[in-house]
Amino acid sequence: MPQSLSHVIIHLVWSTKHRERNLTPEVRPALHAYLATVSRNVECPCYRVNGVEDHVHLAVRLSRTITQAQLVEELKTSSSKWLKTQAPHLEEFAWQRGYAAFSVYYKEVDRLLAYIDGQEAHHRRQGFQDEYRTLLKEHDIEFDERYMWD
Repeated sequence: MPQSLSHVIIHLVWSTKHRERNLTPEVRPALHAYLATVSRNVECPCYRVNGVEDHVHLAVRLSRTITQAQLVEELKTSSSKWLKTQAPHLEEFAWQRGYAAFSVYYKEVDRLLAYIDGQEAHHRRQGFQDEYRTLLKEHDIEFDERYMWD
């Protein structure tokens, strides 16, 4: 086959370091736009970004020329540097070290987008750590609680 083609959609999730609740409603829209732009700049169309005070969710189509680890590194590094310049309370901002990436069947994208859009309502009922554990279990990802939180 002379062409390389792909359509790989991933759901990315990561939190602020120590789940600090410093992603205020005032900063989130600009942060979400920034993350979407960074993703597009590395040729990974971003379908959606949303989150609450302590974490973000992204729905991204992974380019065939970048690994998911490279994408996440670019997203987290550049957004962390950018956030530190946005407000005095963010000068020491940091993301958690890890992240989760879940594969998404292309026919389930609308369901994922609705889930990401509904983050504020969802987190009135469930905290991030419980949500994260649930996502890992739903995707049959083994984890060790001792190494999940920083």
